[in-house]
Amino acid sequence: MAGPPSSGRRPKRALGQNFLVDGNIQRRIVELAAIDPDDAVLEIGPGRGALTGLLAERAGQLTLVELDDLMAEELEARFRDTDHVRVLHADILETRLSEVTSDPSSLRVIGNIPYNITTPILFHLLEGPRPADILLMVQKEVAERIAAVEGTSGYGALSVGVQTVAEVETVLRVPPGAFRPRPRVESAVVRIRPIRPLPLSPDEEHRLRTLTRAVFQWRRKQLRRTLRDHPDLALPPERLESLGETLDLQRRPETLSPTEFIELSRWLFPGSPESDPSVEGDIDG
Repeated sequence: MAGPPSSGRRPKRALGQNFLVDGNIQRRIVELAAIDPDDAVLEIGPGRGALTGLLAERAGQLTLVELDDLMAEELEARFRDTDHVRVLHADILETRLSEVTSDPSSLRVIGNIPYNITTPILFHLLEGPRPADILLMVQKEVAERIAAVEGTSGYGALSVGVQTVAEVETVLRVPPGAFRPRPRVESAVVRIRPIRPLPLSPDEEHRLRTLTRAVFQWRRKQLRRTLRDHPDLALPPERLESLGETLDLQRRPETLSPTEFIELSRWLFPGSPESDPSVEGDIDG
């Protein structure tokens, strides 16, 4: 049986470590994860193991990915005699889900991740093959951006990038006092469930990111100017005029829904049947 978590390790600022110490919130997060006995679970950055013991009681297989040398060593010692728990001393950004399990699509991912690399971790997990679901503790403002809807100030490339491939829900707010050291920001737990079957091909996802990155770099400009003048887009006048027949080019990017961004991306970047301008469909919302 696994021993208690270590409490003497000081957090490392370089790794963005803030330890979750509130037992009630620890239990609530694991309840929200709704782990079944036959589930394979990946915990990112378990640190002192605040959630790990609770997850180990529920999961069929539990893989811990920990970058910190000493904490990985402590976790290995703590769970040495627990057959269904494995520790990977590794960087999650360099770890493929296929290294964790032979069936990544059934994997459940949970983690209290470093806030300074939230976006890279999130898109790494969504690269594919995608897990069954992802439950992450993130900065509250980032959670709001991930779940933001069109027409709001938080809506941007991150919102579109996630919502075009997954369903997003904020399931818990967490105050600074739940952590040691106490962060200067509020936190939130978000649930992200990848859409199946996959709504976009890898090439379509790449083209969509090119589009959203460009237009939200110039988010205060109307679409006409951005589509015409941004170096990553540079739409010729004749195509811009054709596009203007179905899309109000005076709109700004934050007014387009994720679905409209998909349709616009397919129109802008030829290379697949879906991107043929002759395909029926109005991309003006």
